[in-house]
Amino acid sequence: MIELAGLGPAPFCGMVLADLGAEVTVVDRVSAVDGGGATGHELLDRGKRSIGVDLKHDDGVGVVLELVAKADALIEGFRPGVTERLGLGPEDAMAVNPGLVYGRMTGWGQTGPFASMAGHDINYIALSGVLGAVGPADRPIPPLNLVGDFGGGAMFLALGVVSALLHARSTGQGQVVDAAMVDGSALLAMMQHSMLNGGSWTDERESNLLDGAAPFYTTYETSDGKHVAVGALEPQFFAALLEGLGVNPESVGAQTDQDAWPQMRQVFASRFRERTRDDWADHFGGEDACVAPVLTLSEAGEHPHNAARGTFVEIDGVSQPGPAPRFSVSAPDTPPSPGAPGADTSQVLTALGYSEDQIGMLREAHIVA
Repeated sequence: MIELAGLGPAPFCGMVLADLGAEVTVVDRVSAVDGGGATGHELLDRGKRSIGVDLKHDDGVGVVLELVAKADALIEGFRPGVTERLGLGPEDAMAVNPGLVYGRMTGWGQTGPFASMAGHDINYIALSGVLGAVGPADRPIPPLNLVGDFGGGAMFLALGVVSALLHARSTGQGQVVDAAMVDGSALLAMMQHSMLNGGSWTDERESNLLDGAAPFYTTYETSDGKHVAVGALEPQFFAALLEGLGVNPESVGAQTDQDAWPQMRQVFASRFRERTRDDWADHFGGEDACVAPVLTLSEAGEHPHNAARGTFVEIDGVSQPGPAPRFSVSAPDTPPSPGAPGADTSQVLTALGYSEDQIGMLREAHIVA
């Protein structure tokens, strides 16, 4: 797979597929190569090869098209029309490889009134309706850039690329995958749309079962200023929560009585403030009360459950999330750490049939680096 270097979701898509065994070659800009080596923190580039190419030079574009001719897929995350202007658009790529899957990652999509407009994750999930449903009643809160960039963007691009590859393998026909964060994030909210259509969800924040309104599906501060997460939705888990907190069911009312929720929240909040986060985690550990400590990013790798599963791995001294999901037969190897931009230029060109002299000439002309 060929990945045209970019930011955020397209590199994450490439990383996920590289984690699962794809051979991903990143086409980095010559300026990125000349700007210095990797710092060890570009984790989205782990497991990939990198070649530095000047895409503003015809010979540089020619090098990429030679890579494309032997590839299964190409992914890019530019605004619509950019790769076409470079001479690397779908028509250019499929002219040398009719079976190519051409994956395109944008926020607004390849078509529509906003297609050429700038934006970021927060804008895309605003338009899809997701942002309007997240946060306290008085204002929406961006859920990091997870819903648009990575959940609604990169993961749908990865699924689309793999699906199109299955089609190409059976038919020999390539195609373009148009992955838009607006589309993907909208689809992620399918359950909320289902509940809205069924009358069990309202279009007001913090007034629904899963948006923080319910006192048994929210977070609480503990005595040390940290937090626990409570998700006791089902009656049996709610009963276990009350028992673990030492709360008399009659003192808080029925779980489904929304008029009782304010009093219930006060009781739960008061009780959780009596002990530290880790005390509550130990207290509820192994119980079906659906209580978990709210960990920081730095703490998550040290939790015994994550450690037992190997959810986080250490690669060249850098702790990071490991590949997912898990496979019973074709488990991927631990990915190597990211290398410097352009580190594999000679290796990639040699594999394409370039001689040392030809590679040297390309370097001297600053077409590759």
